[in-house]
Amino acid sequence: MEKLNRYKEKEIKKRISGRQSFLLLGPRQTGKTTLCEQALKRQANKIEYWLSDPTVRLELEKYPGSIIRRIEDTKAKKIVFIDEAQKVPEIFDSAQYLIDKNLASFIFTGSSARKLRRGGANLLPGRIRKISLDPLSFGEIGLLKQSRIKDLAVNNINHTGYTLNDYLVYGSLPQIIMSNKSDRADLLSAYTEIYLEEEIRAEALSRKIGAFGRFLELAAAESGGNPNLTKLSNSVGVSSPAIKEFYNILEDTLIVDRIDPYIINARKRIVSNPRYYFFDLGVRNILARLTLDNNLVNAQKGSLFEHAIIQEILRRVRILNKNYKVYYWRTYYGAEVDCIIDTGAKLIPIEIKAHGRIGKKDISGLVSFMAEYKDKAKEGYVITMGKYNEKITGGITAVPWFNI
Repeated sequence: MEKLNRYKEKEIKKRISGRQSFLLLGPRQTGKTTLCEQALKRQANKIEYWLSDPTVRLELEKYPGSIIRRIEDTKAKKIVFIDEAQKVPEIFDSAQYLIDKNLASFIFTGSSARKLRRGGANLLPGRIRKISLDPLSFGEIGLLKQSRIKDLAVNNINHTGYTLNDYLVYGSLPQIIMSNKSDRADLLSAYTEIYLEEEIRAEALSRKIGAFGRFLELAAAESGGNPNLTKLSNSVGVSSPAIKEFYNILEDTLIVDRIDPYIINARKRIVSNPRYYFFDLGVRNILARLTLDNNLVNAQKGSLFEHAIIQEILRRVRILNKNYKVYYWRTYYGAEVDCIIDTGAKLIPIEIKAHGRIGKKDISGLVSFMAEYKDKAKEGYVITMGKYNEKITGGITAVPWFNI
């Protein structure tokens, strides 16, 4: 397969054709640059800046206003493409001037909201739209059969031959899916090494390089759980505030998604710690120093499957441009629901089980949550490894993972 179709492709092409400015934000190697290059291929009057090129980057760091002079000297309205915009945050001021004067539209890509904020970047509220790009979702891989949860419904747009087991072990970065199986572990190792090197340099963590590396390994191993900051602090050898800051770095550089507990109008005592899910299972598995083969699926099927489904739900929300919030729910008395989708109008509780046969014990958390929030939570789901949709009881349906 020469090209992977992406759900965001149509939206990006439409914005470029309409001369609308946007920031395409996502982790490294999710396909941001490729997607923009393809959409810009036939566009006239474009100017491109590749900030991974040290010469280009240094020139713009010295003279960020040079963009203004270059464009003011031309007659036609320009499309300006700036790749890895977080490397020179000052360029956003020049972009604002040119957008306000209707002299240019801008396409930015970026992989770190943190660096943009810290650099004092003017993120142009009301002038540019932020578009998120994740690794490939189930439909972009070709794993879906039908969509049972209508609020998240999408269709397959590729047929890659990649399997669920491949996804659980190697993740779904485009380069990984397109590569030979024998090369995937090395490519993922290289990815994590580049991330470590760049973030340590960017965050001035050189004195804490060992601590940050140990933290990454432990945080990856605990991905999807409720991290114990005191325990992590003791294991890593830094303070609890430093551990919090490390998590902030991961969140701001889009390496993890933070899932907060659902505590709105809670009548029961709710566990209040956030959970963190790494953005890609292959990256998570490599960072946790796990061996990448099918034995990993056998050993960690439950946690890997839950992680994959949570990732898929988060990606669908962003793909569909929905203003949904995603939470989890857990009481101090043991009742738990893996995922709560708050659409605003209703709550959709979802439990995730890595088996096919669903019993009463599997839905006890859903039953408890739906009783607690009966006005907004009318339907609940169990995402399973089964083969068929199955009505369980009182508004609860079991849905195979390929029918989400």
